[in-house]
Amino acid sequence: MNTFTEFDVKNQRNLTMLVDFYELTMANGYLNKGVQDTIAYFDMFFRRIPDGGGYCIMAGVEQLIEYLSNLKFTKNDIDYLRSKNLFSDDFLEYLLNFKFTCDVWAIPEGSPVFPNEPLITVRGPIMQAQFIETMVLLTVNHQTLIATKSARICEAAKGRAVMEFGSRRAQGYDGAIYGARAAVIGGCSSTACTIADEMFNIPAIGTMAHSWVQLFDSEYDAFKAWAETYSDNTVLLVDTYNVLKSGIPNAIKVFNEVLKPLGKRPKAVRIDSGDITYLSKEVRKLLDEAGYEDVKITVSNSLDEFIIRGVLENGAKIDSFGVGERLITARSEPVFGGVYKLVAIEKDNKIIPKIKISENVEKITNPAFKKLYRIYDKGSKKAVADLITLHDEVINESSALELFDPNYTWKRKKIKEFYCKELMVKIFDNGNLIYKSPSVMDIREYSLEERNKLWPEVLRLENPHAYYVDLSHKLWELKEALLHEYSSVFE
Repeated sequence: MNTFTEFDVKNQRNLTMLVDFYELTMANGYLNKGVQDTIAYFDMFFRRIPDGGGYCIMAGVEQLIEYLSNLKFTKNDIDYLRSKNLFSDDFLEYLLNFKFTCDVWAIPEGSPVFPNEPLITVRGPIMQAQFIETMVLLTVNHQTLIATKSARICEAAKGRAVMEFGSRRAQGYDGAIYGARAAVIGGCSSTACTIADEMFNIPAIGTMAHSWVQLFDSEYDAFKAWAETYSDNTVLLVDTYNVLKSGIPNAIKVFNEVLKPLGKRPKAVRIDSGDITYLSKEVRKLLDEAGYEDVKITVSNSLDEFIIRGVLENGAKIDSFGVGERLITARSEPVFGGVYKLVAIEKDNKIIPKIKISENVEKITNPAFKKLYRIYDKGSKKAVADLITLHDEVINESSALELFDPNYTWKRKKIKEFYCKELMVKIFDNGNLIYKSPSVMDIREYSLEERNKLWPEVLRLENPHAYYVDLSHKLWELKEALLHEYSSVFE
């Protein structure tokens, strides 16, 4: 008989081969040309915030750590690659004895993040740093997307609890499991996904479906049976037949006849269909008149941030929201466009910056090995801007700091009373894990605290204030020099 352990759930698959095939063909080519040990620097970043929002929420680092900690090619992997007749025996031998030796930096999960700043930086032999591209992007792109959508929905809920209900509509098993994790990081209070609770210790919740009500001879019998079974946590689904003429009257009758004699109070009623604004107002009146002012009203049914905002603006009497498909799939914009680009190499013990140039200006990369700082106003404690610098730059907090828009350089601002925080932390040193991931619930609390350091204008759902990500003078000058160096390409 097998005994469940957390390790069994998290590491049941070897994902080493979850790579784009060109990672392998390039790695084989690097070895063939003798450049396999060249030290390379890669940045993972994104260019645009989904849904026209003002910020994103970083997520997925813990799963990236698990992947990097368990890189191992099996004999079956090697046999498969050999069958392709593309790879040298030396390369296959290298993979068979593979050991991850890169340095990796990451912005902690839960942090608000913005376009064009490095979320992950990898330094190491080009074969390794290149090889992990697919999983860096897959892991961080997915969870950051869902955490960001969750944050938007929770922002619209204005402090009311949001429960993640999306497993059955998620895009595959991992979409459900890791989507639930990311949703809680983004602000959801709980999930309906049981395995996510088992794996990550996040609250799993759930009551009844309409089938429970339909099974019994009457709605009253269904509610009575439920209250008798769960007298300490009675939540009744009241829209199977008619919310106002049947559901709520039967719920109140059960509250009075079953729970009250036991000295128990019901927890909530749930509405899953209909005009939830109108129904919630009427339900609130009926519950209050019956002496159940403390009973909460929760709603579900294809909700998103705009529907939630709308019903609350129209005076809906709702205490919590169950949000499913539009959260777990980020339905309004289901792709997070993170990219992974080479930014430097080492040659003769010197860091040589590299740049990707494009006629699409937004695709021109920021070169070099860099640091990322968040600048805060001392008076308000609010974040003013993020500043990307060269790796060896140190910001002097005792003197004025000039910030300028890297694209419109005449837009400048001097800040005198400020403090700063370096955002990226080192998680791997020479392939050794040196970072301990916080619990998901701790990440959730950290994320809420960090979002409170942003101006409300940045948090707006529509037409948010643009949060600036600036370059230091030295980094901007380096980038300009490289652009001029390669300008002949466009002549």
